[in-house]
Amino acid sequence: MRVLVVEDEPRLADAIAEWLRDETHAVDVVHDGAAALERVGVNDYDVVVLDRDLPVVHGDEVCRAVVGTGTTARVLMLTAAAEIADRVGGLGIGADDYLTKPFAFPELAARVLALGRRSRPAVPPVLRRAGITLDPARREVFRDGRYVPLSPKEFAVLTELLRAEGAAVSTEQLLEKAWDENADPFTGAVRLAVLKLRRKLGGPPVVETVTGTGYRIA
Repeated sequence: MRVLVVEDEPRLADAIAEWLRDETHAVDVVHDGAAALERVGVNDYDVVVLDRDLPVVHGDEVCRAVVGTGTTARVLMLTAAAEIADRVGGLGIGADDYLTKPFAFPELAARVLALGRRSRPAVPPVLRRAGITLDPARREVFRDGRYVPLSPKEFAVLTELLRAEGAAVSTEQLLEKAWDENADPFTGAVRLAVLKLRRKLGGPPVVETVTGTGYRIA
């Protein structure tokens, strides 16, 4: 999934981003509300992890703007305010979930994953196709019962291909969902990740190249 982390404390923002990247998500980071609005206007995010008390533009205004655009992005609001009224207020302006500081990183990751499922058409919690079984929560992949160890990027690419249910997924779509904004679209990163994925999945080949379009698992 593609996640935007909006947090004005750089150390916390970097820690959140590192944890989510370890969970195979593509993560962009900004430190104020104005930068958040700029990124949301450019990129297609599945989840926005949003600190409420932000400089430049308050988190509440960012949340309203995200919801107002009609995007499918889900908002997980972070705040040090733990009173019921604060939580109700955050949900009332459009946040999909609310997590108070301090929080446990595993819980944050679990909430992001749950919100990401809601940002797209419903799919089974475990993805299966062509003898492949992928469990996003456990980050496990099996091919015909054989465990397949994948890197975070390979796991993210396979997830997108399985979610497509046989339809072709373009290189641009894979870049959007599996890489962050620092990725160079001309490096061949997607092609290399698919090549490694094919090798690890083994035969018979299941990841097809669709000429002029991208890739699919038939």
